[in-house]
Amino acid sequence: MQVTSIGHAGFRIDTRAGSILCDPWVNPAYFASWFPFPDNSDLDWAALGDCDYLYISHLHHDHFDPRHLSAHVNTDAVVLLPDYPVPDLRTELEKIGFHRFVETTDSVRQTVTGPKGDLDIMIIALRAPADGPIGDSGLVVSDGTTTVFNMNDSRPVDLDVLDAFDHIDVHLLQYSGAIWYPMVYDMPARAKAAFGTQKRQRQMDRARQYIAHVGATWVVPSAGPPCFLDPELRHLNDDHGDPANIFPDQMVFLDQMRRNGHDRGLLMMPGSVATFAGRDLESLTHPLPTAEVEAIFTTGKADYIAAYAERMAPVLAAEKASWAPAAGEPLLAPLQALFEPIMAHSDEICDGVGYPVELVLGPETVVLDFPNRSVRAPAAGEKFRYGFAIAPELVRTVLRDDEPDWVNTIFLSTRFTAWRVGGYNEYLYTFFKCLTEDRIVYADGWFGEAHDDSATIELGGYEIQRRCPHMKADLSKFGVVEDTTLTCNQHGWQWDLETGRCLTARGHELRCAKL
Repeated sequence: MQVTSIGHAGFRIDTRAGSILCDPWVNPAYFASWFPFPDNSDLDWAALGDCDYLYISHLHHDHFDPRHLSAHVNTDAVVLLPDYPVPDLRTELEKIGFHRFVETTDSVRQTVTGPKGDLDIMIIALRAPADGPIGDSGLVVSDGTTTVFNMNDSRPVDLDVLDAFDHIDVHLLQYSGAIWYPMVYDMPARAKAAFGTQKRQRQMDRARQYIAHVGATWVVPSAGPPCFLDPELRHLNDDHGDPANIFPDQMVFLDQMRRNGHDRGLLMMPGSVATFAGRDLESLTHPLPTAEVEAIFTTGKADYIAAYAERMAPVLAAEKASWAPAAGEPLLAPLQALFEPIMAHSDEICDGVGYPVELVLGPETVVLDFPNRSVRAPAAGEKFRYGFAIAPELVRTVLRDDEPDWVNTIFLSTRFTAWRVGGYNEYLYTFFKCLTEDRIVYADGWFGEAHDDSATIELGGYEIQRRCPHMKADLSKFGVVEDTTLTCNQHGWQWDLETGRCLTARGHELRCAKL
């Protein structure tokens, strides 16, 4: 089996039964904030796109690049479709022209028969509202000799399903940041640095836990980090020795792996090709000499990014020119038309938010009044527990384009500022991710379901429920106890084991007792 890196979370997997193109991303994403790192724009995309199968893990735009798919990928390719609760991914691919689909069943091994032979696959589909824009997924592929688990940036909660395969030979996974926290928050610099340092290490710890549980022979860190080429955002790159930077690159994580006893991590960049036969790595080649490849991630990184930014300056300028103008009619009426029908379908989410939220949109301020299911102007002297300052041209653009997901556009761009009193509010960001009736009805129903949390485990001297109250991760695998605090390393949420109270957000109490 041959695995070719095509950048970020993208790979082409060539087997004797056919080729699978996974998550090809080239064009800048999230209001031109994110570019692939290293640059992958000069790969032979005509050859790479001439594939038998296409796998798009989810609709985040660093995985789903419709312009690139339309221009460079064979639309006769068979799409391996994750088992999602809403049809958005299939719908978007059909708009591009893809018309052949294999509808998989979540976490079930199945055989795909093509003109070149049989291929065994499994797609682990994550269906919680917080997973991607209504869904994220990982792909397992076996050609009978070699098995690859392309986890990209999904976070499976049940790894036991991998027992359907004898052994995972190659594990492709995310280890770096893909979020806006804590950079955009209005907080003292010292606190922001502390939170950034904590998040950087926690996300790498989580990736190492996945590596340990999957037990693959070879590990390829991927799905990050993005590259920030806009001068306003260049400070977000991890190229200046900042321990609080949440975007460490592959070399940083490979060093973490080695220091923790795992020496079978592989560095790949766009154009790198690895050939496997079962557990054996037969060859690994790069488009540049190895020393030059490593320098891109280490001593030459800042210079590489500077040159990359210069090459992409016209692309960045064109992206910005496509945004809606900042000036225009007041935004209150169009935001009422967008948000109020969504609020009317989301009692669980609106009640979960629980308070009005302030949107400062240039000279205009709009209030999302979740308790009253309305969008209004602020009252005189009104105070808010949560707020966002967003450039009006970004809001006008997502309104113009009828975007169903502000998380996958505005928030991941990091082109905004946020402030809050108290913890993270998961319901609020879920609301911004679900701006269609189908999405909000599904998300509201998901929160309203009663989950079975009757199973218990012993951990750190406590008896606790096995499933995390947040996203149902298995705490026997992802739970860490320090003193009287439990941390679930899947998303970094914490609980006080003396009381069961969630320290990260409202609600989500943990059932626990000291042994």
